[in-house]
Amino acid sequence: MSIENIIVLIKGGGEMASGVAHRLSTCHLRICMTEIPKPQAVRREVSFCEAVYEGEKTVEGITAQCISSYDEIEEAWKADRIPLIVDPTFSIKDILKPDVIVDARIAKKNLGTKITDAPLVIALGPGFSAGKDAHLVIETNRGHNLGKIITEGEAEKNTGIPGEIAGFSAERVFRAPKNGVLSTVKEIGDYVEPEDVIAFVEDASIKAEIKGVIRGLLRDGAEVWKGMKTGDVDPRGIKEHCYTISDKARAVGGGVLEGILSYIYQ
Repeated sequence: MSIENIIVLIKGGGEMASGVAHRLSTCHLRICMTEIPKPQAVRREVSFCEAVYEGEKTVEGITAQCISSYDEIEEAWKADRIPLIVDPTFSIKDILKPDVIVDARIAKKNLGTKITDAPLVIALGPGFSAGKDAHLVIETNRGHNLGKIITEGEAEKNTGIPGEIAGFSAERVFRAPKNGVLSTVKEIGDYVEPEDVIAFVEDASIKAEIKGVIRGLLRDGAEVWKGMKTGDVDPRGIKEHCYTISDKARAVGGGVLEGILSYIYQ
């Protein structure tokens, strides 16, 4: 089986899904992505799901194009683009008949993916059991096992504690203080100091706790709920990192690629 003929259908278009799609696309696999009508990615500058709003989204030289029907997939591939379709029920699976399905939604639980959905089913992170829900599970927790392929059992449990960057963890994450509509004051790439106002949810402000650069921020006008992650600060303060794929997403993408290659050449 030639790698150029492998069709991979990716559920989700957020940061991790996009890191996977980017790595597979550069290796010449044929990728298609699905999304919901109003995706809410925090790291929008490196998330292909932004194509839902903008028509297309380019991340490190690879462009995803939002399409409206199955008939446009082949055309997108010929143009060296990743087709992304709004399909919350994942009905395109039955039409496309992919060789590989990757559940990259990072929902921390299985939202309906079955091991019988494709010849090879790969799931990212906790909520899936390898050998039961998917053939392979990829570890997404930062640390020694990040990107590891799990062939039996589950990934590490979700701790609810953000990964540490430059000594900071929970304090680098913005969260909604109440239910409502987000109104942003700052933008991705802006430098901030402690107590700077980042956004509002109705009349309640969201402020930075540490200094750094805003690496991720939900779209202005997004509907949020109390405690929901709305953005994050990178304390390293390197603006270029806001627009490039993270080490975590690259590692996870590498794990998926390894899993697919092992399947092809077994």
